[in-house]
Amino acid sequence: MTHRIPPGTRDILPDEMRELRRLQAALADAFGRFGYGEVATPTIEYHEVLARGDERGAPAAYRFFDERGELLAMRSDMTIPIARLVASRFAGAEPPFRFFYIGNAYRAIRPQRGQMREFIQAGVELVGAEAPEATAEVVEVLAAALDASGLSRAVIGLGDADLYRQLLDELEVAGPARDRILDCLATHDLVGLEAEVGTLEMSDGSRRTLLELPNMRGGPEVLDRARDLGGAAVDRATSRLAATFDSLARRGVGNRVNLDLGLLRDLGYYTGAILEVYDPAVGHVLGGGGRYDELIGRFGRPLPAAGFALYLERVHIAQAEEERIG
Repeated sequence: MTHRIPPGTRDILPDEMRELRRLQAALADAFGRFGYGEVATPTIEYHEVLARGDERGAPAAYRFFDERGELLAMRSDMTIPIARLVASRFAGAEPPFRFFYIGNAYRAIRPQRGQMREFIQAGVELVGAEAPEATAEVVEVLAAALDASGLSRAVIGLGDADLYRQLLDELEVAGPARDRILDCLATHDLVGLEAEVGTLEMSDGSRRTLLELPNMRGGPEVLDRARDLGGAAVDRATSRLAATFDSLARRGVGNRVNLDLGLLRDLGYYTGAILEVYDPAVGHVLGGGGRYDELIGRFGRPLPAAGFALYLERVHIAQAEEERIG
């Protein structure tokens, strides 16, 4: 007799479990070499804590009431709980703090290919260190983690979370149109973006900027192409990206990074540099992250921060595919 399990969840059998444990050990070792210490947070948090961290992300969590009638939620990522941990458990300690984690997270989604309700995240958070050097350190740790996983061909995309928010402010695009454009960018829906921009009243130059920027990716030369489009928001973002890329080059990991001006993460707490990880062997994003300089301040201790998370099941699939194709 076969008994159902919820869509977006799965059983893990012994052979795969052994492989996942080896992968977790390799990642933990890589994080530890850079001085990151492991932490763990509760699977469940008070809903108001998750909502304080990201009002857009909180509704995606599974919610329920405890015996006192207080609203709880299963964590939908690891960054917000660690922000809470830093502000409460390290309130009097001197930064910077370097933490890593490996744990399950949960998102209430419509299961589609590559999407899971329950998944394992492994990542790091560097709290209390300033950009661009802190961002470059996080990317260096990410590159080492990918190497430890056998994903030497994986590429790290680097973009800027503030670029389009500030650009839309500059172009006086507000309300539902602004939200729809940001949604198109977060989902890489360039066809939808073109349709949305086509409905706006603006100059040809502004329209060109909105449509050409998301297609710009490559090495440092893309920053010069972006600057040619003009505008204060573009100048600020490209200056931040140039400083980060220079730091990466000094650390010897610039060759792992692909500048991507179309990148936009779907979590609202990111500021400045943002990351996504791709592997040519698979069609899914393997992880992501970036700076979140305002998040920990929401919990009472303003500190700059950056980090990343890898989806372990996707990394495992990419690992197997890399081995298959040699």
